[in-house]
Amino acid sequence: MGDGSHSGGTDLGRRIEEQRERAGLTRAMAAEQAGMSPEYLAYLETSPSPNPTQAAVVRLAAALGTTPDALSGAGLLKPPGQHGAARPAALEVLTVQECRAHLATGGIGRFLFVADRGPIAVPVNYAMLGDDVLFRTDDRTAAAGAVSQARVSFDVDHIDDVLSEGWSVLVSGTALILTRAEDIRAAASLGIEPWAGGDRETYVRLIPAEITGRRIRVRAPQ
Repeated sequence: MGDGSHSGGTDLGRRIEEQRERAGLTRAMAAEQAGMSPEYLAYLETSPSPNPTQAAVVRLAAALGTTPDALSGAGLLKPPGQHGAARPAALEVLTVQECRAHLATGGIGRFLFVADRGPIAVPVNYAMLGDDVLFRTDDRTAAAGAVSQARVSFDVDHIDDVLSEGWSVLVSGTALILTRAEDIRAAASLGIEPWAGGDRETYVRLIPAEITGRRIRVRAPQ
C-alpha cells in the first residue's frame, strides 16, 4: 500500500519504507500508530541523513511489526551474507536509467580488466563525468596500463544484509587516460580523493558501451 514515496538513498529510509509497505500501512497510518507526525516519518524515509532518536526507532518498529535492530541495521559489521538468503526474494533486472541512478552517487567501485595472472578487480574511488566513469590512479599501476585493452569494465554494488537485499551494476566499454588540460581540469573539479593516497594524478575515463544491473528484493506477502 504505497503512497508514492521513495527513500532518500539511505538504508534506514529504505528499510522503514519497505517494512511499512509490507505491513500494508500508508505513511499516515504508520505515523499515527508510532505516535509521530507523518511529516517526521517522511523525513526518516526520504532524508539523505536521517537522525532519529532511539525511542522513535523503537516506537516505529513496534508499529511496523518488526524490531529496532531490523530497522537500524544492527550487525552490519559482520561479513556480508551472514543473515542468509531472503524468503521470498525476487531477482529484478535494472533499467539503464536505474543503473545510472546507482552510479550517479559515486564512491567506491571496482575497475575490471585482464592481466597476465587473469581477471583483476581494483577498488577505486570514482565519480561520474557526464555518462562516463572517472577515477584517479598512478600512471605506473596495472590499472593505468589496462586502458589500452579493447574492453574493460567497472562494477559497483551494495548489500543490505539486514534485509537480505542488494543490487549490482556492471559497466563495460573502453577506457582512456585524460591528457588535455581542459579535460584534466574538469576531472579535478569533481574532487575525487583516492583512499590509497600517494601520487595518483592520472585520470582514467571509462566510456560505457553497455550498462546492466540486477537487484534482489524481498517480495511482500500476497
